[in-house]
Amino acid sequence: MKEWFRAFFNPPAAENRLPWRMFWVGFAARVIFLTAAHKYRIRIHLDHFEFGWEMGRVARALVTGYGYSDPFNGHSGPTAWVPPAYPLLLAGIFKLFGVYSTLSAWVALTVNSLFSAAIAPAVYEIAWRCFGRNARGLKVALWSGWLWALYPAAMQYAVHWIWEMSLTAFLFAWIFVMALRIRGVGETGAVEAGQTVNQTAGRWIVFGAGWGLIALSNSSLLLFLPACAIWMLWDVLRAGRIGLALRNAVLSGVVCIAVVSPWVVRNWYAFHAFVPLRSNFGAEMYEATLPANHGFPWAATLPMAETHPSFVRYRQLGELAYSKEQGVKANRQIKADPGLWVAHIVQRVYFFWFSVPHPIDHLFEEFLRVLNYGWISVASLLGLALAIRQRIPAAWLFFWAFALAPMIYYFVTVQARFRHPLEPLMTVLIVYLFQSAETRRQKVQA
Repeated sequence: MKEWFRAFFNPPAAENRLPWRMFWVGFAARVIFLTAAHKYRIRIHLDHFEFGWEMGRVARALVTGYGYSDPFNGHSGPTAWVPPAYPLLLAGIFKLFGVYSTLSAWVALTVNSLFSAAIAPAVYEIAWRCFGRNARGLKVALWSGWLWALYPAAMQYAVHWIWEMSLTAFLFAWIFVMALRIRGVGETGAVEAGQTVNQTAGRWIVFGAGWGLIALSNSSLLLFLPACAIWMLWDVLRAGRIGLALRNAVLSGVVCIAVVSPWVVRNWYAFHAFVPLRSNFGAEMYEATLPANHGFPWAATLPMAETHPSFVRYRQLGELAYSKEQGVKANRQIKADPGLWVAHIVQRVYFFWFSVPHPIDHLFEEFLRVLNYGWISVASLLGLALAIRQRIPAAWLFFWAFALAPMIYYFVTVQARFRHPLEPLMTVLIVYLFQSAETRRQKVQA
């Protein structure tokens, strides 16, 4: 039995087959769990609002003939409150399997599970590219891939939440893989060719298209894009290949803009204004500055009652004007007490990495959740520090992802799910940290 398990989880001479075995096992584990645990049974509270929240409302509006609109209760007109990728996917599910139906919930969570499980091969490739195809590097890749495929914390958002986290994490992980491929990390042939053999137009087109999809899924991650692109071009720029670098950057940028442009054009016609991605920043900022929220708004940004004065004003002004008005109020709050605003930013940085605030229903469960959440951050940050110290390829790309991707959340609000796109990278660094400790222990004993 022991040999069977070893052959299954680490088959000899099966480097290409193993990552997809991780995918299929991870996918099966997620689907079996969500089905057996009845995670597809969504509460009907507030007219099924927990079925996708604002994204579910937009998907319903799309299917019922109101267009991309109505992110809350009642008809309120066109919206750009949330990016379009996941609501459009959810609308397709509603169209085929019914609006807010149990079957639609099961299909949506199964699709989430597909995206989540498909991160495992990306995690495997990130690990071996950064740490090598030798015994040590492949061991890091092996444990990282299987950890993502089967660790409960890695699959929680796929099987619990009808939201974009799994899709975004999937896109972000594979964009990271593409960055490593283009830079030639882990490929000796690229080094011999002066780090330009992988700088092909096709790969840069895929890179641009991937970032376009990320922008339409979770635009907050775009803060990482410039640093990622510069890192990918660094060796080419140092070699004096300015023309090649410019060609690749422009080509990728054009493709990214082409992917995003239909959404921008739609917003222009819907709002008669330039709305590149989202329209709700002012409203979210206002909620974050309200003293009653203590810097961490949890409820929906707008009341769910259609007769509430705030919702009535939102519908009367329209989304853009309302969000702008709320943004002005937020600026007043910040100017009235800038010290409190800075204190909340510091708190959000802490909570993003170590202990996201959450209503405490069960003290012991909350303690375990916070312990697990904080431990993952501590271990991954230590792994990052070690990787930088050991000059591991792409260590600084990890650093810039950690530094820039969460930046916008520090100024608005944080929740545990906001960290999820970084968690595939964190998995690799955690395994690397403990693998390095094991290697050092073995050397000391020898």
